[in-house]
Amino acid sequence: MTEIPFFDLRELHAATGTQEEIDLAVLRVSRSGRYILGAELDAFEAAFAAYCDNAHCVATGSGFSALELALRATGVGPGDEVIVPAHTYVATWFAVSATGARPVPVEPAEDSFLLDTDLLEAAVTERTRAVLPVHLYGHPVDLDAVGRFAGRHGIAVVEDAAQAHGARHRGRRVGSGHAVAFSFYPGKNLGALGDGGAVLTDDAELADRLRLLRNYGSRQKYVHEVQGFNSRLNEIQAAVLAAKLPHLDSWNERRRAVARRYTEAFAALPGIVVPRVAPWAEPVWHQYVLRASHRTALRERLQEAGVATLIHYPVANHRTPAYAGQRITPPGGLPRAERLAQEVLSLPIGPHLTDETVERVVDAVRTAALDLAATGSR
Repeated sequence: MTEIPFFDLRELHAATGTQEEIDLAVLRVSRSGRYILGAELDAFEAAFAAYCDNAHCVATGSGFSALELALRATGVGPGDEVIVPAHTYVATWFAVSATGARPVPVEPAEDSFLLDTDLLEAAVTERTRAVLPVHLYGHPVDLDAVGRFAGRHGIAVVEDAAQAHGARHRGRRVGSGHAVAFSFYPGKNLGALGDGGAVLTDDAELADRLRLLRNYGSRQKYVHEVQGFNSRLNEIQAAVLAAKLPHLDSWNERRRAVARRYTEAFAALPGIVVPRVAPWAEPVWHQYVLRASHRTALRERLQEAGVATLIHYPVANHRTPAYAGQRITPPGGLPRAERLAQEVLSLPIGPHLTDETVERVVDAVRTAALDLAATGSR
């Protein structure tokens, strides 16, 4: 039996007919003699800004750098606090720490993986400078609720949209806000051939600060206005992303079709909780993440059936050694985040999956879940 990999970029490029476009883009840049801050970058930034219904796109060397520079450009620095989701990839927290600020975690909502906006007020202190919602797994956070909260307290909103390329929130494109950071890591819905990122903004002054920060604090060679960084999306990655961008909406639509089939098939399975979609959201399903009370046993059964899975994320961030002894955990702990770390399981998803492959995953999950329920295994 052929194994179903969790994700295969070679298969994605081949199945969607984009490999030749990628090859031509790479060849064009390699022959151009211009590899940093050139025409390819300008063209991609303009195209992605337009796609996100925003005025400015400032592309960076990585998604992590996009987050860090967005925080710095909005004024976050040493001694500040930034409210972050307790359940997210650790890079969100690390970007806050890189500025010298302190991440302040807020639990996910009971019925979702996303930041519980009802708990934001309890996290505010006199040091709070920003809130950093994460559109996790491709589902947008309730930005209206976040915006009202931020407005009441006069703090910035910096969005982490690393997993939400093309998602919509109440009809608005994720990326159309004031400071929205994306990652173009190869496995993202819109992925490069290496690291890459971008910050989208509607503010010309913020965009100018970001361009300074990404290029050694310089507009003119050897004139450094601020202490900056080296974080520029290179021309090859920009060209590849520009080639893939026109396909993004159709790729996302296929992801939605796969997600619908999974949810339909798994909604009534014992020991399984399928992801909830808010009525105002149009997610893009970067990951399809179940909650399974018998995760270890379920994952083993799926592996035996030839279905690869991943865990996003197996250790709650406040439990990582990187934050040991830093008094990150609030009184009462973060039990929801810890429970998710014990239950989440991600299934194969992507625009390259055939209906036959999807049905193999469906059959494997249903068979395993029903058998585990019948035998009482955990």
